Amino acid sequence: MTTQLIRGDAVIKVGGSLYDLPDLGPRLSRWLQTLPVNRIILVPGGGPLGDAVRTLDQIHHLGEENAHWLALRSLSVSARFLQALLPGSVLCDRPVECAPAWAERRVPILDPWSFALADERSADPLPHSWSTTSDSLAARVASVAGAPEVILLKSVAVPANLEEASACGLVDPQFCKAAASLTVRTLNFRAWSV
Repeated sequence: MTTQLIRGDAVIKVGGSLYDLPDLGPRLSRWLQTLPVNRIILVPGGGPLGDAVRTLDQIHHLGEENAHWLALRSLSVSARFLQALLPGSVLCDRPVECAPAWAERRVPILDPWSFALADERSADPLPHSWSTTSDSLAARVASVAGAPEVILLKSVAVPANLEEASACGLVDPQFCKAAASLTVRTLNFRAWSV
């Protein structure tokens, strides 16, 4: 297998704040067809499931380490939710597993739990704290996959200046570091239409 076959053109993070869109599946399918790239990897956001973990942490003081891994577990459920919305999509545990999906013209959705477990063996794993969300996770996936770009689908417009976006709470505090070598695009997906 050549490096080019495992290389993703873009990693797309589907913000959990979009999960309440009644037409999310068809809208996402239409949008994906407009992309000028051939190989993408979808990464789910936390949305209401991640918020539930955050609430449990606030109530029970689980600690950042426990909350980190519980939040990652909730992202596995979010990945399966996206798979249910996108017929023909396929779950992958690692970016290298996306190549067969691309060959079959299917959309790979990364299971963040499995990816994060493998990433723990890297020299600089993502911090285990609420300052690291699925935004930074998507940037890390892009770096590991060799994708030059990460696209964040959000519910609001995001300033082009990432430091400003972080200060406003629109991306997590670790995102600027995680995405430092990447092209970053954001899209207010609630406002997008064909």
